Amino acid sequence: MSLKSVKPQTMTQKILAWHSGKKFAEEGEIVNANVDLVLGNDVTMPLAINEFKKLGVKKVFNKNKIAIVPDHFTPNKDIKSAQQAKLIRTFANEYEIKNYFEIGRMGIEHALIPEAGLALPGNLIIGADSHTCTYGALGALSTGMGSTDIGMAMATGKTWFMVPKTIKFNFMGKLNSGVGGKDLILYVIGKIGVDGALYKSMEFTGDVIESLSMDSRFTVANMAIEAGAKFAVFNVDLKTKEFLSNIGKKESEYKIFKSDHDVEFEKVYNFNAEEIDLLVAIPHLPSNVMKAKDLNDVRIDQVVIGSCTNGRMEDLKIANDIIAGKKVNGNLRVIIIPATQKIYLEALHAGFIENFIKAGCVVSTPTCGPCLGGHMGILAEGEKALSTTNRNFVGRMGHPKSEVYLSGPAVAAASALTGRISIPQ
Repeated sequence: MSLKSVKPQTMTQKILAWHSGKKFAEEGEIVNANVDLVLGNDVTMPLAINEFKKLGVKKVFNKNKIAIVPDHFTPNKDIKSAQQAKLIRTFANEYEIKNYFEIGRMGIEHALIPEAGLALPGNLIIGADSHTCTYGALGALSTGMGSTDIGMAMATGKTWFMVPKTIKFNFMGKLNSGVGGKDLILYVIGKIGVDGALYKSMEFTGDVIESLSMDSRFTVANMAIEAGAKFAVFNVDLKTKEFLSNIGKKESEYKIFKSDHDVEFEKVYNFNAEEIDLLVAIPHLPSNVMKAKDLNDVRIDQVVIGSCTNGRMEDLKIANDIIAGKKVNGNLRVIIIPATQKIYLEALHAGFIENFIKAGCVVSTPTCGPCLGGHMGILAEGEKALSTTNRNFVGRMGHPKSEVYLSGPAVAAASALTGRISIPQ
């Protein structure tokens, strides 16, 4: 099928058109699209399975295009979470789901799915988790949906979308020392607010974006939902292709889409990267952004380095370079969670795990754990955490009278040493 049309299209329009069997997808149009992957976890998939079974169908649309990752409350923290895990395990066995990731193989889903080669450029991916937008870093369209939609998609392989408008975020200049993907996306959210891209596609471009590692791009895409976005998209370049090659994917296995050069975006933001410092989102919204250096009087009780936002190898290396050979502050807890088993092993072989433990940190098996107040780091009343996770809503990590501050790994690691919000020295 030729994608050439009489009107220019954004990358988002092109991918939705392709998956809907159309040459052109008009912004605001409702399309019925074929999906390449349907994703769920131990919290959301049980609900989707119930909806699926209500349909009375005998099989899923494609047992190779469904992924189930128990990551939120695993290893199971209580009887209820164990029952949830048993339900999805039973379903995966009954319906011969190829991509079921049991304990020992699993990781935090939005780090694991790209690592496993299940998200590719040009794909359309839906997941029963809001941070499914992460895979846009690979030039895919991916988004979170409710469990009812996921249940229907498991049966039909299709779902509907209203084609969104696209906002372009262009970063030029040179990044300041230590500034990374987390700071870029916090900067954007601070500028436009938590609803500034509501049901829009956020397209990230510019010299700075091209210079970002894949790990940092995943971080940026991951938090697009915190600005209300439906999708986040990045152009496929040499770094993308290198990442895919390293996990055994050939260019013939995926399709690259780009926005037409003369397409009209709903809005274009041009940012000078030299104006972006190490940032922190203070309670209780990701848009409450301040410079980390202005928060030095905020004492903290816990630091978390991990999650689907900042639990990759680059994040652990940044933390290791700051913490290695030192001791964390004795008045706080430091929890480090590699995002997948593969990342855990790489960090182990690099000596990071030993350095963290000698410094006084605890290192966990891959799990979402404390990010959603699940386990492995719940906050008590009045406690404050600095975390590399993605949300700092009221009660997000525990008691409703606790507080969560969000940062990148550099600020989190530096703060682990001092016991208060700090920047690396």
